[in-house]
Amino acid sequence: MGERQGLGDGGEPRDDQKIASAGVGRRHPAAAVFDALGAEYERAFAASTAHRASLERLLAELPPGSRVLDVGSGTGRPTARTLADAGHRVLGVDVSPVMTALAARQVPEAEFRCADVRDLPLAEGEFDAVCVYFSLLQLERADQRALLERLVRSLRPGGLLVAATVPVDAAGVDAVFMGQPVRVSSFGAEEFTALIARAGIAVEWEHSALFTPDHPAGAPEPHFFLHGRRP
Repeated sequence: MGERQGLGDGGEPRDDQKIASAGVGRRHPAAAVFDALGAEYERAFAASTAHRASLERLLAELPPGSRVLDVGSGTGRPTARTLADAGHRVLGVDVSPVMTALAARQVPEAEFRCADVRDLPLAEGEFDAVCVYFSLLQLERADQRALLERLVRSLRPGGLLVAATVPVDAAGVDAVFMGQPVRVSSFGAEEFTALIARAGIAVEWEHSALFTPDHPAGAPEPHFFLHGRRP
């Protein structure tokens, strides 16, 4: 299905004009989870000072008008919103149609695609930066490795990779996230850093934080942020 065209009743572009569906060959289980959460996810994580500090660091290093890929773009806030406000050209990708529609409404300056990023064509060196904030956790470990290698190849030489994860040693563990059943795979902080380095990134900065989502089911969770560069 290609980009949907048309105008709303008032002659303004509809939200779905800003969303392209990128030939998804499979529906990832995370789509149902984040369809159910919608804006509730944004509210729960809005107070993350570590996430905003990571974005500020990225902004300080990006050339004007950079092309940025936001993997797992969610509602578009804070990542796509922050980057677009700074004049950068953002492509957000998310498996959740609900999240993608919310992002298109909240960040109309950016482009969003409802797709599994594993199915998304990525050209060599087409992005100045790639953001991967917590969007690997519902992929199997082998898929995380393969995707990171593709994302690094999509960076121009000198391009920036920003990633965040929950640094726990977990492979296909069933859990509950904000009331939704999920299957999680992750790596400890040292192993995650090594994974990024093996994918072809020179790691430049790491930061660990503890964050409690603003949600009745929220509990303190470790967050690990990493910034690096394609040599």
